[in-house]
Amino acid sequence: MSKEYNIAVIPGDGTGPEVVAEGIKVLNSVAEKCDFKLNFTHYGLGGEHYKATGEILPEEVLEPLAASDAIYLGAIGHPDVKPGILEKGLLLKLRFDFDQYINLRPVKLYEGVMTPIKDKGPEDIDFVVVRENTEGLYVGAGGCLKRGTADEVAVQTSINTRKGVERCIRYAFEFCRNRNKQKKLTLCGKTNVLTFAFDLWERAFYEVAQEYPDIETDYAHVDAICMWMVKNPEWFDVIVTDNMFGDIITDLGAMIQGGMGIAAGANINPEGVSMFEPIGGSAPKYTGRQIINPIAAISATQLMLETMGELKAASLIEQGVIKVLRDDLKDVAAGKMGYTTQEVGDLVTDYIKTSIDL
Repeated sequence: MSKEYNIAVIPGDGTGPEVVAEGIKVLNSVAEKCDFKLNFTHYGLGGEHYKATGEILPEEVLEPLAASDAIYLGAIGHPDVKPGILEKGLLLKLRFDFDQYINLRPVKLYEGVMTPIKDKGPEDIDFVVVRENTEGLYVGAGGCLKRGTADEVAVQTSINTRKGVERCIRYAFEFCRNRNKQKKLTLCGKTNVLTFAFDLWERAFYEVAQEYPDIETDYAHVDAICMWMVKNPEWFDVIVTDNMFGDIITDLGAMIQGGMGIAAGANINPEGVSMFEPIGGSAPKYTGRQIINPIAAISATQLMLETMGELKAASLIEQGVIKVLRDDLKDVAAGKMGYTTQEVGDLVTDYIKTSIDL
């Protein structure tokens, strides 16, 4: 074995453990094929753990998570736990504590997958959103005055630092250059209303752009981005934006690429530990029924291996996903695939095992 990696696994809630099991199956298969070793350590964090112990993310778990080469997350969200508790206490805490300042979201329509956009196909929908992941409205700055009265005031402050903004923008330029497709980077913002925050974003964007003369740059308001993602998605190559706008437009991106069941994302610290996950939620109504689509969780392992530099293995996973979506699945929706969750994982694994070395 040429290399060995330690992967921390948080299967999470609902259907998370089901899709993560298929992702691990695919990872083991591709590791054997490409001659490296993966060591998995499971952490039983999530809704059930919180209900039983009152703990969300114990401090003693942070050290071994930080020492891992990657974190593989299934899904967070439990019907018996108030929304926001697990998301803030686990998902956001991991992003902030490990300074995973890039949220990377490929938006790619594969052959055989239906998009709700009329007359658009795989050649039109293939771009990436780089979202700043540790600042903005998500830092929790703000408060309430006279709560519960007619005079109540609620303030939520978006925090944007030059350091945080510039490192995200610089990552986006580098990513755009290495992606080497249209070589166009679009800043998504709202400069006409958010005249402080996006003045900083815009100035940093065009200052950094001077170092990348090979990259075409442009700007669009977030509302226009939403419009053009639907009308002319082929215009985009890489989009960079802040935390809130990125959260919104990446869900729209997931829909135009075929749905949450096939959308994967990465929370990246280029100098530290990164976390990879399917975009969809825990889908508690499907738990244990083996009807949920695991492709997003499998594609998250592709992003993991790309980030760790195992490009051959990542390509094998993507080719397996392409084959299964094109040739095998009747539909990407839960319960309509024509296969169980486990069988979809088997199809991708079988492709990897039988593929000719790249």
